[in-house]
Amino acid sequence: MDEHVTNIINDLKKDNVQAYLLTKFTNVEYISNYRPTSFAFCVIKEEPIIYVSSMDMEIAKNNSSLEVKEYESMDVMIKELKSEGIKNLAIEPSLPFGSYEKLKDDFTIDSKTYIDKQRMIKTTLEIEKIKKATEIAQKSFLQLDILNNKNTEKEIAFDLVRLMIENGASKESFDTIVTSGASSSLPHAIPQAKRLEKPILIDWGAIFEGYCSDNTRTIVYNEKQQEIWDIVAEAHDKAIKAIRPGLKCIEIDKVARDIIADYGYGDRFIHSTGHSLGLDIHETPGFSIRDETVIEEGMVITVEPGIYLEGEFGVRLEDTVAIYKKANVIGDLPLKIE
Repeated sequence: MDEHVTNIINDLKKDNVQAYLLTKFTNVEYISNYRPTSFAFCVIKEEPIIYVSSMDMEIAKNNSSLEVKEYESMDVMIKELKSEGIKNLAIEPSLPFGSYEKLKDDFTIDSKTYIDKQRMIKTTLEIEKIKKATEIAQKSFLQLDILNNKNTEKEIAFDLVRLMIENGASKESFDTIVTSGASSSLPHAIPQAKRLEKPILIDWGAIFEGYCSDNTRTIVYNEKQQEIWDIVAEAHDKAIKAIRPGLKCIEIDKVARDIIADYGYGDRFIHSTGHSLGLDIHETPGFSIRDETVIEEGMVITVEPGIYLEGEFGVRLEDTVAIYKKANVIGDLPLKIE
């Protein structure tokens, strides 16, 4: 049985829980190597099983490491689980409310994050896939020749996605951000049909064999922009240097946040310092003002401080780090693009 499944079953036993229901696509993939295309109910128990739609039976049989069975109806699934003596059921916090409503009368239900705990620590193979996704994304970025690119933001975003796919990605890991000028002060700006203005901020990532990458670079052009860039770069570098197993995520966020605050821009750093990634672009834990998670070896987390001056411009610099005895930056793209 897969190590991840075994670990979750051990967690279930500790809590006297008989089964754990998963429906989130990336969680099902993580457990079984099968990624649903429509829906699936994965039940982790002594003999795990995945109920899949008829449309997915072929792909599930070809890829799943767990037993698969065609889903007939919720009533049939509930009847089969009850016939095994299952009375209590753990669910993901993200389970759709409609599914919960159909289950609550037949089982004692509790929300558990066993799967999130498992996914916090990446295996060597998972980290290698994230490294490859990063390599593809960074190579594609350099091929854009952004400093000499005369296309619009939307065209550049399209070209970057095309290059990533040509270089081996299955797709982009989130909607690619290419923004410039005043709109760069919007952390999640949408590329516009306009030629590049100054500064230029690009936030992009690739997916390789299911695993995501994430980088951001900001290209600045005048003294004020350079001043802000230097502050963000200092926060970025010192936060990465501070990362060690045994510290709490909140402590790393504080390192970056305090530097930016010391320069008088504390209220202009309007998001967390970083987030884990893997099969999803946003996973737990993250470097934030509320995350008390203790950092462990094997975690993969972004570091992305930013300063956003409303109506003027924004600067964000982001790298992803794999944590061992210290934080190792994944990829080799220079922080400063010139």
